[in-house]
Amino acid sequence: MTNPASTINNKNKFLILGCGYSGSYFAKTIRGLGYNALTSSRSKNKDPNSFVFNSADGNTPSEKVFDGVTHILSCIPPDKNGKDPVLRSLKNKLKSLSLEWVGYLSTTGVYGDTKGDWVSESDQPNPFQERSHKRLNCEKEWIESDLPVQIFRLPGIYGPGRSTFEAIINKKIRVISKKNQVFSRIHVADITNAIIYLLQNKNSLKFHQIINIADNEPCSQLEVIQYCYDLLGLKMPKPILFEDAKEELSPIAQSFWMENRRVSNKLLCETLGYKLMYKNYKIGLKNYYLNNYNCNS
Repeated sequence: MTNPASTINNKNKFLILGCGYSGSYFAKTIRGLGYNALTSSRSKNKDPNSFVFNSADGNTPSEKVFDGVTHILSCIPPDKNGKDPVLRSLKNKLKSLSLEWVGYLSTTGVYGDTKGDWVSESDQPNPFQERSHKRLNCEKEWIESDLPVQIFRLPGIYGPGRSTFEAIINKKIRVISKKNQVFSRIHVADITNAIIYLLQNKNSLKFHQIINIADNEPCSQLEVIQYCYDLLGLKMPKPILFEDAKEELSPIAQSFWMENRRVSNKLLCETLGYKLMYKNYKIGLKNYYLNNYNCNS
């Protein structure tokens, strides 16, 4: 049902820059609601709703792509120097448009390590990883651009085609245990639906420039893996201690285990009133299992 307070309508035109996992999901959903949405690709393809944008080789969109654009969602990560590729290539163009809103997908990694304590938008970022420093730098670039930007900090993302089930079935699972370690996560559908909710209610909600999108229950990776094995009716292998496993992990895999935090969604869910579709990993994974793996359903 269309929200009566909606401030977006089918005359709005969305550009989604960086159409990876989250960007593709957002584009598909917003089109399903009747909006015009174009998505960027680094090279030409047959999708009539796709346009080429590759900042690395200076391949920028044509003027026609920008005609009538009112909303932009950027999902493009920092470049190797920690600069934002969209702003580096398109900042002046974006500032010349009559944009109502710009969204930027960032990471909760900017909070760094809190030894398992909760973090919220009021906490000062304290990035530990180099990639998180780069993200924070891009956030600052967007904020200083004077564009109508809203930044969404995201934890681990899961959903269709990207879940622990695939890792188990493809035998790429690592069952690792680390005492008191927790991770926050979010279903890709809640990223999209939270953003749409905020846009539909833009005029009635106080504007917040930085918002965490996370579910209600940070927990250990082991709990999630055990739950998936149980749903599949398989026996989980004996966990390996992180200290014993870390030598075999890639540097990026190791880095995820070096930070421990719980991400608060109170601003989004309590202050702004968004109702999560998947409040925790059990609801999200069980729904996915019933739709994809349960032959009896």
